[in-house]
Amino acid sequence: MGFIAVTITHYPFFKTDAPAMINSSEITIQSREDETIAAISTPFGESGIGIVRMSGPLAEAIAKKLFKPKKTPFSLVSHHFHYGDIIDPESGSPIDEALVVLMKAPKTYTREDIVEIHCHGGYLILQKVLELLLTHGARMALPGEFTKRAFLNGRIDLTQAEAVIDLIKAKTRESLEIAGQQLRGLLYREMASFREKLVEHLSLLEAHIDFPEEEIDPIPLNEMKEGLKKKIKKLEEWISTYEEGRVFKEGISVAIAGKTNVGKSSLLNILLKQERAIVTPIPGTTRDVIEEVLNINGIPVRLMDTAGLRKAKDSIEQEGVRRAKERVADADLVLLIIDASRELDEDDEDIFREIDLKKKVIVLNKKDLKQKISLEEAKKRFPDHLLVQTSALRGEGIEELKKAIYSSLLHRDIRISPEHLIVANIRHKTILSKTKENLSDALKELEEGASLEFIAFEIRSALDSLGELVGETTPEEVLNRIFDQFCIGK
Repeated sequence: MGFIAVTITHYPFFKTDAPAMINSSEITIQSREDETIAAISTPFGESGIGIVRMSGPLAEAIAKKLFKPKKTPFSLVSHHFHYGDIIDPESGSPIDEALVVLMKAPKTYTREDIVEIHCHGGYLILQKVLELLLTHGARMALPGEFTKRAFLNGRIDLTQAEAVIDLIKAKTRESLEIAGQQLRGLLYREMASFREKLVEHLSLLEAHIDFPEEEIDPIPLNEMKEGLKKKIKKLEEWISTYEEGRVFKEGISVAIAGKTNVGKSSLLNILLKQERAIVTPIPGTTRDVIEEVLNINGIPVRLMDTAGLRKAKDSIEQEGVRRAKERVADADLVLLIIDASRELDEDDEDIFREIDLKKKVIVLNKKDLKQKISLEEAKKRFPDHLLVQTSALRGEGIEELKKAIYSSLLHRDIRISPEHLIVANIRHKTILSKTKENLSDALKELEEGASLEFIAFEIRSALDSLGELVGETTPEEVLNRIFDQFCIGK
């Protein structure tokens, strides 16, 4: 087994259809590209089909040892499915019927030879096939190692690699589209285009720094200033999409809070369109936190029905109230449910104080009953918050409540399209913010007539940051942290 340990340095973006991001001889990582890796690539459980995957130089040879075709003569042709049996070479006994496909490099996911074995999806079958692969020369793949090899071999850039895990974890169509645009290389292309003008500026500055005695055309300072201003504005536009992108990608947590018997569990059930929480007229029925995910206009919303906030009467209810307060404190948004058919009391006032600083939507429930709390009165009490009137019993006001939840998170309608870049990754936002800071400093120094060396340094730092974004200058610890999020087999 061979290992390579060298330092990542800055290199230019490559102008190819499939960006070759990395020169493997210049990467600081424990490289094991001479090894063949294997893993089960489908979820554990029972299914019609399960897939075991190999990648590496021994993939074809191992497959030939274990695969017995139904028809002879036989040749393992690349990118074709072949029908036969997977056998144990030691005993000659068949393990399972299977379809085997060989994909020869470089036209594969990892740009290495890949073999996929499609067999029945039982856990024992898949495990036995994997054991045979490991016995005959493969080793168990690490989490995300197939995608990591795709990145290291220049098949995808780092932002595309990150998009793979986002694609797998997507919970709504909108989060799927955000991951899809990144996987298709939109972020990479935007960064490559953004970088070109910065390289022009830096080349001109360095020419004047390195050859001050030569007759070189003067630097067009006004043009450079305007160019930097446009770049800073573009960065601000991208950075401004992060909060929206994060909401669509990661979703938000919403705690349903209020005192006992105000209709919290009933509202949860009607929002989910299923009987998820037990509803009774007995106060304190909900003792623990009930969580479910709801899709509201493309946002994955994790709804949490909590115990009624009041002075607990026993140790079990006391624990429920404690957990409720924890969830309310951690929630991105609180739905404060008020029984509008009853006057406000001390319990209500305690809850108002408890969540005073939280972002919230006020829900006046039980509008089907005679009202003791009017909408006007509630508006005076909560002037800076959205208010909705509902009847959980009749299902009234539910669509208005969903709109209020959406509006409290996003202040405008978002139409996600393949051409409009949305930043949804905190690593990307942090790097873009750092790039903006470098360019702002460069612009300031340019306007103040600072030395060209200082201006060039800031632009060079901005270029290094963009390189880190797409994976050209990314530290090993960051790479490991990214790929550790993957499941084994991807």
